[in-house]
Amino acid sequence: MRIGDGRGFTYLGMLFFVAITAAALAALGQRWSTAAQRERERELEFRGGEIARAIESYLLASPSQPPAHPHSLEDLLRDARGIKPRHHLRRLYADPFTGKPDWVLLVAPTDPRGIAGVHSRSEQVLLRQLGDAEGATSRASDWLFKPAPAQAKPDPAAGATSAPRP
Repeated sequence: MRIGDGRGFTYLGMLFFVAITAAALAALGQRWSTAAQRERERELEFRGGEIARAIESYLLASPSQPPAHPHSLEDLLRDARGIKPRHHLRRLYADPFTGKPDWVLLVAPTDPRGIAGVHSRSEQVLLRQLGDAEGATSRASDWLFKPAPAQAKPDPAAGATSAPRP
């Protein structure tokens, strides 16, 4: 074996190449994981929002006063309270963090069997923080999806007047 044949430098160069490749793949894996997490959060926002809108639609379509809350998510799929069945929700969405339609149901304040909203079962920490400092949402299970509070509608019998036309 000769001292200056260069085999040691080739081996050392190959070790550096493997180390740089491993570091690049680790960074790429981290970026992919973050992108996948962001997509799950966007899907959670969309799916939870769709369920909240469906609950609101169910409440608005209620023939009784006060409005009756749905007793299950299946009630949102097919509402048979009227002559013609209504579909407030197209399909039962799966929670993007668990992969199953296993939402935690929030009990309606006026009806212990009614659903007022949903939230995820997952304790996954969110990348984005929602809310103010007091009520910050940091986990998927903290993000509540409920219908917006009902706004007072003007009562036509109360003699609401409109502005005169010019």
